Amino acid sequence: MEKDLLELIELNMGSFSKGQKLIANYILNHYDKAAFMTAAKLGATVGVSESTVVRFATEIGFDGYPKLQKALHEMIRNRLTSVQRIQVTDEQIGQDDVLDKVLNLDIEKIRKTLEETSRKDFEQAVDSIVNAETIYIIGTRSAAPLASFMWFYFNQMFKHVRLVQTTSVSEMFEQIMRIEPQDVLIGISFPRYSNNTVKAFRYAKDCGGTVVAITDSPKSPLAKKADSLLLARSDMVSFIDSLVAPLSLVNALVVAVGLKKREEISTTYQKLEYIWDEYQVYAKNREKMENKDI
Repeated sequence: MEKDLLELIELNMGSFSKGQKLIANYILNHYDKAAFMTAAKLGATVGVSESTVVRFATEIGFDGYPKLQKALHEMIRNRLTSVQRIQVTDEQIGQDDVLDKVLNLDIEKIRKTLEETSRKDFEQAVDSIVNAETIYIIGTRSAAPLASFMWFYFNQMFKHVRLVQTTSVSEMFEQIMRIEPQDVLIGISFPRYSNNTVKAFRYAKDCGGTVVAITDSPKSPLAKKADSLLLARSDMVSFIDSLVAPLSLVNALVVAVGLKKREEISTTYQKLEYIWDEYQVYAKNREKMENKDI
């Protein structure tokens, strides 16, 4: 939806039936709880039928209740405080068999990521990275480990790979100021989205660079500027966001690029093995010399 969901509900309040107003008021006041309720449970909570809840979703422009629920999920990730997230987790997961529930939720996120990520955009991103002169990778906060993971492996495949540090906006721009049309900027960001990453995307596009976005939704601010949009589910788990699906997507991207850079990877690891063997010989000779001196 173009408008904020709560704003949309408030704007349509005057046209709702009595039952629909009960649903609307509950969502406005308890959106953190409503987001995790089935249509039947929401109806029972406010005292209306399940069909009334479904009609309410249609009334405000959604193609069924699941689409309304998805919109609620996306909205609360930017609104809930860490304390509220913990409270929601207590209600949804509880204290029993947390391992089983969390791992199964992650399995579902990977399945949905597989369904939603565009194969065309994925292949396009792979080709852009393989043909790039310089690769810039940016990810802040919870996305920073994903950016570091990608940088570690791309650094073994390519000569010019830069992990952009975002301690400050000025420092970030100093690191990407030389981006050119033949370069690629890979940005990773999930709610709450990083303003610095969005600014880097705008700058890269203005310079003619290719932009690859790894994010959670077509509504993400990164999506608007992306040449290739790779979507990964990172739904809320307690006070943290699960990064299992995003990491799996990054892993797939690294593997796909690696398959097209077989020779470079082989050469890199041959050099590493040679250097390591030479160091072992050096270390042993040095140890012998030191023992003689003793």
